[in-house]
Amino acid sequence: MEGVMSIPLPSVVERYISAVNSDNIDALAAGFAPTAAVHDEGRTHEGASAISGWMAETKRKYGHTIQPVDAVARDGKTVVTATPTGNFQGSPVDLQFVFGLTGDSTTTLEIH
Repeated sequence: MEGVMSIPLPSVVERYISAVNSDNIDALAAGFAPTAAVHDEGRTHEGASAISGWMAETKRKYGHTIQPVDAVARDGKTVVTATPTGNFQGSPVDLQFVFGLTGDSTTTLEIH
């Protein structure tokens, strides 16, 4: 894709972005630890079932994709600045996706 920056990301983060962009809820959920938590839009979703439900609801509501534009390691977390584009006011907008990773799993994700 022309104009897309290649940013080195941990493989689990790459899989998250790919799953979001392909609407693959099962693949997305598989990247999270069983006790993982996602904090988005003022709500926390804990555990695989809740995370799958959150993503399915979010995809229905916004029909979004995300494009990473920057990534840094900070305070033991991987902070990805990405541009979600979808059916929401202000689209596209830059958000930070703060991933807590253990091995090859996401244990926490905060989106703000």
